[in-house]
Amino acid sequence: MTEEIKTRIPLWLYPSTIEGVDAILEKDNCKSRSEFIEKAIRFYSGYIAAEDGMKYLPTAITSAMSGIVSSSENRMARLMFKLAVEMSMMMNILATTADVDENTLRRLRGKCVNDVKKSVGSVTFEDVVKFQKGD
Repeated sequence: MTEEIKTRIPLWLYPSTIEGVDAILEKDNCKSRSEFIEKAIRFYSGYIAAEDGMKYLPTAITSAMSGIVSSSENRMARLMFKLAVEMSMMMNILATTADVDENTLRRLRGKCVNDVKKSVGSVTFEDVVKFQKGD
């Protein structure tokens, strides 16, 4: 690889911009302001030149987002599993004492599906008690 010779150019920046660069210089592992500005120009030039700005997002951002989504998905799956276990226990306990025929059970399932759809999943115990009491 042929090494390029750098060209010195005049550059005028606001003091606040220089302070901002100095504040994050080390986070980007840059040894100088020039190196930081060079990287920033290359990044921004690539972003502008790309047909779709999304194509130029660093893989680090994509990777981080995938990690966040994956950990959220795993957490939700564990919570749903725990909830399903608790629901199964509750249903088994109720089934030992309840005398419900298949037809009533089928109609109740349909009613519950509709209730959950209408309430976007937030059926309260109070709502169920009111229904069961005929209120």
